[in-house]
Amino acid sequence: MNTNLSLLLDTEDKTMNAFDFTPLFRTAIGFDRLANALESANRADAGGYPPYNIELTGDDQYRISMAVAGFRPDEVEIEAKENLLTVTGRKGAEVADRKYLHRGIANRNFERAYQLADYVRVDGAELKDGLLHIDLVREIPESMKPRRIAIRGNDEKLIEKQQAEQVA
Repeated sequence: MNTNLSLLLDTEDKTMNAFDFTPLFRTAIGFDRLANALESANRADAGGYPPYNIELTGDDQYRISMAVAGFRPDEVEIEAKENLLTVTGRKGAEVADRKYLHRGIANRNFERAYQLADYVRVDGAELKDGLLHIDLVREIPESMKPRRIAIRGNDEKLIEKQQAEQVA
């Protein structure tokens, strides 16, 4: 799986329906969250509404753009809980006196969920020109970043003595 896609997994993408992950999980130990994410992605079937894009905007920055034409900001809810981002749209009451000759703009409720990788958080959201933009950033804590470990050897006391002599 592409590393960028592994950071953000759309649980409603239907492209994984043809895969059986059981053999992988028999030999994977400690990857329960990954197994659950893949299983839920495999089961989900919510169609393609609303259409969306996921783009890489920086080294550790992402943006989800969803086409939510006809929705007002108060009709869309974004919730980030643990590693799950859920976007829900609920339309208000329809105006009764409108008569459509053709209705091509979808006016239905939706819920779309995205499984976020560890340390990915929502940085902000904006609804503009019929597009909902959700900005995400991956921030790895300092304690989780790679660090160089000093290796001590048998001649450590000799090195310390030489450093002390240089200071004096």
